[in-house]
Amino acid sequence: FRLAANQGHTEAQLNLAQFYFEGAGLPQDDDTAARCRHLAADEGKNVEAQHNLAQCYARGAGVLHDFVKALHYNRLAAAQGSAFAQCNIAQAYLHAEGVSQDFGEGARYHRLAA
Repeated sequence: FRLAANQGHTEAQLNLAQFYFEGAGLPQDDDTAARCRHLAADEGKNVEAQHNLAQCYARGAGVLHDFVKALHYNRLAAAQGSAFAQCNIAQAYLHAEGVSQDFGEGARYHRLAA
C-alpha cells in the first residue's frame, strides 16, 4: 500500500492510514495515520478520509485537538452525502463544538442524515 499511497492513490492512502491507526502489520502511529488521511482527504477528496480526519481533529488523535477543523472536514464529507458527517455536524451544533450552539441547525443536520 505504501508505494501506491506515495503515488497518490487515495484508497491506498486511506488503507495505509488505517493500518497505522490500528497498528495492523505496522507500528501504531496516530501522527502518520493522520498525515495519510490528510493526503486522501485534501488531494483525493475522499469522503471516508474526510470523515476520519474530522474524527482525528475532534479527538486529537495524531493532530492537535481542533473542533473547527473537525467541523471543516465533516462539512466536506457531508457535502458528499456522508450521513456520519451530517450527524457529527448536528452534534457540533447541539454541543457548541467549533460553532455557536444552534438547536435548529442541529435538528436540520439530523434530518439530513436520516
